[in-house]
Amino acid sequence: MYLLIPAAGSGRRMGSERNKLLLELLGKPLIAWTLLAAEASQTIKWIGIIGQSIDWEDFKSIVESLNLTKPVQFIQGGATRQESVYNGLQALPIGAESVLIHDGARCLATPELFDRCSEALQSCDGLIAAIPVKDTIKVVDATGAIESTPDRSRLWAAQTPQGFSVSLLKKCHEQGRQKGWEVTDDAALFEQCGLLVRIVEGEETNLKVTTPVDLAIAEFILRQRS
Repeated sequence: MYLLIPAAGSGRRMGSERNKLLLELLGKPLIAWTLLAAEASQTIKWIGIIGQSIDWEDFKSIVESLNLTKPVQFIQGGATRQESVYNGLQALPIGAESVLIHDGARCLATPELFDRCSEALQSCDGLIAAIPVKDTIKVVDATGAIESTPDRSRLWAAQTPQGFSVSLLKKCHEQGRQKGWEVTDDAALFEQCGLLVRIVEGEETNLKVTTPVDLAIAEFILRQRS
């Protein structure tokens, strides 16, 4: 299995001037925890980090310090996540049939989650890791008034990794570029093209580290694991 890690984001909501994936969590940069989980995965055999050139030196130093046995390729990111993933798809090795795409900020994903998604991708063309929504969700209009309350039993919170057939996802990205679609994840692009995306049970601890509070929660989770 091939893994792409979009890692071109900033740390504005974290109150940082640098890429948030370079911030430390228990003595290691955030992206290091993601890379260690990919290294421990039984199915992932190649890793592509999609970022901006300003971060290459730091990323390369991190990779070297981890002594990874799996090949890591550095790929130039775009102005948006969608553009970055497009670049990542073009950089996949020839013959890559399936790919997992995982946000580097979800640094608590386990090797078992990567493997579960890899195995599920053998029987479908598109999937996302997700967990059932626990809270009651309200749809609100522009004035702040509640419009409706969706049935919680049908709601799932999307996570990553998301997995796809490489050939189909490339076609979806090309169609999205031609039609000017702007989406926040690859599953939405797949859906826009009328393709089926299945759910794979995610992990409640697979949170996205975006704010200082998230960082504190992630530290607590890692301490509990150890």
